[in-house]
Amino acid sequence: PKDVDIDIHFCGVCHSDLHMISAEWPSTFAYPMVPGHEIVGVVKSVGAEVTKFRVGDHVGVGCLVDSCRSCEGCTGGNEQYCDNLVATYSSLTDWHGAGPKTKVMEGHGGKESTFGGYSQAIVVDEHFVLSLPPKLELARVAPLLCAGITTYSPLVHWKAKELGPKMNVGVVGFGGLGHMAVRQSMAMGNNVVVFSTSESKRQAIVEMGATFILSRDSAQMQAAQKTQHLIIDTVSAQHDV
Repeated sequence: PKDVDIDIHFCGVCHSDLHMISAEWPSTFAYPMVPGHEIVGVVKSVGAEVTKFRVGDHVGVGCLVDSCRSCEGCTGGNEQYCDNLVATYSSLTDWHGAGPKTKVMEGHGGKESTFGGYSQAIVVDEHFVLSLPPKLELARVAPLLCAGITTYSPLVHWKAKELGPKMNVGVVGFGGLGHMAVRQSMAMGNNVVVFSTSESKRQAIVEMGATFILSRDSAQMQAAQKTQHLIIDTVSAQHDV
């Protein structure tokens, strides 16, 4: 009764999707799978007890579609820390009715597996559906549901928005996550420095209003020591921190 039926318009491609479909992570996930957890679309129908959404609303779905709702993480608004969370895709669950499901998975004790956003539709409990302003272009919103929240969360946690120009934020790397972190931190009024190994990214970084530091230059790195209040490291490859 609390389900929201969503007509999917777009779904972003997260790097974790590539890891999953290539079986590069521990084999605790269910195959076959339908990846995708940066989902945006329009509400097609709602259950009888849904109060937050109505048909035609623009909505999004991120990395989770269910949790226990009673542990410390859940009651504190941090469902991502729930030991029994149900991920948007390839998550085994015996909570029948949690998110979109495949057939019962053989060899997994009768549990079912969730299917993600590389599809036409998804059904999710309203608690895990996000409301999107209708003026936003849906195709551009999708990456915010994983990459966006990944960088936004630490900024909010460490009060970057409250401190504004009183906070210096260092961003390590200027790929997808780094770009997102710079935009968000700049919007919060912080003084942003980007540490990158790529001189070719200097112009784009400066044009965004941030300061560029070539991390391969020891003199620049030495001069930057102890100048940042918060550092967001977005580099996935092994590197010296």
